[in-house]
Amino acid sequence: MNGIIHPCCHPLDRPQPTSETEMFGLIFEYMDRVIGIVKPSKILYLAIDGVAPRAKMNQQRSRRFRTALDVQEKAERTASIKSKWAAEGIKFTDRPTEGGGQTFDSNVITPGTEFMANLSKALQLCIVERLHNSERWQHLQVVFSDASVPGEGEHKILDFIRSQRAQKNYDPNTSHCIHGADADLIMLGLSTHEPHFYILREAVLQEKDKKCRRCGQSGHLAHECGTDAVNDPANKLAQSVQFQFVKLAVVREYLYLEFKDLKLPYTFDFERIVDDFVFLCFFVGNDFLPHLPSLSIREGALDALLFMYKNALPRLGGYLTKGAGELDFTKVDILLSDLARVEEDFFK
Repeated sequence: MNGIIHPCCHPLDRPQPTSETEMFGLIFEYMDRVIGIVKPSKILYLAIDGVAPRAKMNQQRSRRFRTALDVQEKAERTASIKSKWAAEGIKFTDRPTEGGGQTFDSNVITPGTEFMANLSKALQLCIVERLHNSERWQHLQVVFSDASVPGEGEHKILDFIRSQRAQKNYDPNTSHCIHGADADLIMLGLSTHEPHFYILREAVLQEKDKKCRRCGQSGHLAHECGTDAVNDPANKLAQSVQFQFVKLAVVREYLYLEFKDLKLPYTFDFERIVDDFVFLCFFVGNDFLPHLPSLSIREGALDALLFMYKNALPRLGGYLTKGAGELDFTKVDILLSDLARVEEDFFK
């Protein structure tokens, strides 16, 4: 839900909503749009980030102090420009800010604030209303986990999926879909080993990337061609945000094709290779760990790590992970020794 709350409460490409009521209305509208795309048939799980684990707390704290500091510095810069211009006799006119002269502080989107308590109540009322009046919600079981429940939203959802898998009557062909923009959702989805797992995310298209196959012009897509909506600035957000499904079954298939011909002196176990792949991705950084200084994802660190892993696997005598979240540190040590040999070249 946080991936919906943030863009609705402080949008980048349209005016700031003037009240909490307007923000909540935009959140409900966006939520309905996502549900309309996915069309869930059994369970709908709405999860808002609760208190984060200690490992992420430091990162969050520094990020929020940075946000507050940026706002303060901007205000100080504006005040200094005003006084300088006034001294030179130049009249300075402020553009009126939205929301009755107040700017929205995005730091209130965090557990324990009055804003989140109000949002939780509003969402509960919205869910009850939809269950009674919306045909799409009629046969759904709805689980709502607000900011008072500890843990990040995606981890709460993953814990729920794991608990469902432990049930005796669980259908292994169940399809799961998570909405969110974080790349770590790909890793979390792979770690479940579920065969049918999808991630719905926004693919924001730049105007220059849009090319219409109907009229051949740039700036809009074929389904928008000839409509008034193309020129309507109010609809720019709806136009620019296109949704895409990431199919983790395809990611798994490509990983399998990468490793299937590898000659190993022990049993080939693809599920363990998937676990190892998720573990290797930690080295380029995630929400809880800073990346190794020599490994930057933008400079092909993932390809380099996979290449090293693939070459090392036959002589490792097993996999880096033991299953159940445990590591075989002697094997990790061998891989890190290989990395140490080329680390200096990475820095150069």
